[in-house]
Amino acid sequence: MRTRMMYFASVAVLVAIGVFVFTKTTRAGYESAEYKVVESDGNFEVREYPDLMLVATSTKIDAQGRDGSFMKLFRYISGANESEQKIFMTTPVFMENDKADSAVQMGFVMPKEVAVEGVPSPTGPDVDVRKRAGGRFAVLRFSGRLNAKLAKESEAKLRAWMKTKSLVADDSPESSGVESASYDPPFTPGPLRRNEVLIRLK
Repeated sequence: MRTRMMYFASVAVLVAIGVFVFTKTTRAGYESAEYKVVESDGNFEVREYPDLMLVATSTKIDAQGRDGSFMKLFRYISGANESEQKIFMTTPVFMENDKADSAVQMGFVMPKEVAVEGVPSPTGPDVDVRKRAGGRFAVLRFSGRLNAKLAKESEAKLRAWMKTKSLVADDSPESSGVESASYDPPFTPGPLRRNEVLIRLK
């Protein structure tokens, strides 16, 4: 009996290690949006982002793409654009709004080369190309399956940290408000997922 338990425990450990390595490898295989870390404090950071080009559509943060929003964007990068161009997937997937319980904009970041050469216009419905203006952001990194509750809890922690650092959010009408970012495929287990909440700073 003890031998059997040790066997299953060993298998569980090996599976966990395998999933961890696969997740890291998968994530590393994608081009990721560039940023410069200005300040780091554990899971909190202040980052400087350049302008980014996104292709975006409306969704709800709890839907996690299951409402068809992810597939609209995936079809775009698979060739549903005026150039019929296939575009590589990147990380992270941004979700942008200052109210986590309302509709948000889910956005795929365009690879740097595509952004420089010109982002082709979408041919599918409810998909737009837009610029995410660069700037300085306060960021909190966390794991788990991203939903409205987790996003709001993480936002509260980030705002509390910002207060200790005398960082002021940009609450102007032009600001993107609060953003969430997800770096992993849907099948990645919650504890291994990389999520972030970002708040634009003045």
